[in-house]
Amino acid sequence: MRVLDLSRILAGPWCAQNLADLGAEVIKVERPRVGDDTRSWGPPWLPDGEGNPSGDATYYAGANRGKRSLTLDIASAEGQAIVRELAARSHIVLENYKVGDLKRYGLDFDSLKAINPALVYCSITGYGQQGPSAHKPGYDFIFQGLGGLMSITGERDDLPGGGPQKVGVAVVDIFTGMYATVAVLGALRHAERTGEGQHLDIALLDAAVAVGATPIIGQRITGKVPGRFGNAHANMVPYHVFATADGYMIVAAGNDGQWQAYCRGVDRPDLAADERFRSGPGRLVNRDALVPLLEAHMRTRPTAFWVEALEREGIPCGPINDYAQVLEDPQVRHRELQVDLTRSDGGLCPTVKSPLRLSATPVRYDAPPPRLGEHTETVLSGVLGKSPEEIAALRERGVI
Repeated sequence: MRVLDLSRILAGPWCAQNLADLGAEVIKVERPRVGDDTRSWGPPWLPDGEGNPSGDATYYAGANRGKRSLTLDIASAEGQAIVRELAARSHIVLENYKVGDLKRYGLDFDSLKAINPALVYCSITGYGQQGPSAHKPGYDFIFQGLGGLMSITGERDDLPGGGPQKVGVAVVDIFTGMYATVAVLGALRHAERTGEGQHLDIALLDAAVAVGATPIIGQRITGKVPGRFGNAHANMVPYHVFATADGYMIVAAGNDGQWQAYCRGVDRPDLAADERFRSGPGRLVNRDALVPLLEAHMRTRPTAFWVEALEREGIPCGPINDYAQVLEDPQVRHRELQVDLTRSDGGLCPTVKSPLRLSATPVRYDAPPPRLGEHTETVLSGVLGKSPEEIAALRERGVI
C-alpha cells in the first residue's frame, strides 16, 4: 500500500506512522525549506552525526518514523501536477488542510477520485467538513476544552489547585490519528472488494466527544453534569493517588472483594469491618470520612513497601513514574519499548516502539524519521519515472 501523506503536526502524521508501522510505503509531502511545522518545535533537537543540533525537533521524531520525505510546493501548478501523479499511483491520501484549501489546487477528493476511483482520501480537520464551525482552525488544546475533556480533568474547584487541566500529551490529536487509522483500514477493505474509494471526514472535535462517551451517557441519563474529581474516581473508592512516606502511588480497588483485600494489605481490618465502608455505594457516600483515614495511613510507609504489600493481595496499584523511571521499569524493558534508529546524517534518533504487536507481520523499525527532502529524488525517479534532467529543472524552478 502506498500512502500519500499531505498532513503535518500530529493527528495526520500519527495515522501515517501507524500505516507505515503496518508496512505501508508512506510518502510525506513537505514544504520546501520549511517542512512539517513540528520540525521547528525545539529545543530539544535531534543530534546529527557529530552530536550537534540537526534542526529537527525531537517532537517531530515522535510521529514520523518509517516515512520518506518529498519536498514539494503544492501552491505551484507543477507541484499540484506531481501530487496528482502520485495520487494516481497511491491507495491512500491523508491531508489536514483547512476545509476547502485543497479544492483551490484541484487536490480535493472529487478531483483526485476522477484520477483514481479506488482512492481512500482521509481529511482530518478540527471541526469536520460541514457545519457552522467547519471553517475554524484549531489545535488539540482547543478540543480538550471544547469537547469536555478538561471539564472532568483536574482537581475539584473547592480544593487547592482546583480547576480544569489539559492532559500532558496531545491526546485528542492522538485519538484522532488512531480513529483515522481505523477508518482508513476499513475503507481499504471496501476498496479491495469493490474498487470504490471514499472520502473520510475525521474531526478532532468528534474524537474528543467520542472518548467522553461514559460521562456523556451518565449526564444524559441523570441530568447531572459530571465534575472534576482530581485523581479520585467518580464511582469508586478507593481509586486514588495517595502520598506515601517518600512519594506518591495509585491504588485502584474496583470492587468489594478488592476493598477487603486492600484493607488486609495495609493492615487495617478495622476499616474492612466498618459498616459504613463495607459496600461500594457506602464507600462512595462516605467518601469524605474514609479518604482522610486512608491518606493518613498511607503516609506512614514508603511507596515500595505498599506496592509489594498490595500486590501480594492482588490489588491493582503502582508508583507514579516520571519518564526516566518509565524507561527503567522492568516490564517496559522486557517489552523492549525503546528503539534507537540512525538517521542518514549519522545522528541517533531514539523512538518508542509501536504498541501494535502482530505475530505474523511484526512492525519493523528500519526507517528513522526522514530529514527534510531526503527522498525527493528517489520518489520522483522511482515512483514517477522522472529523469535527472527533469528533477534538476524542478529544483531550479523551486517546485521541489
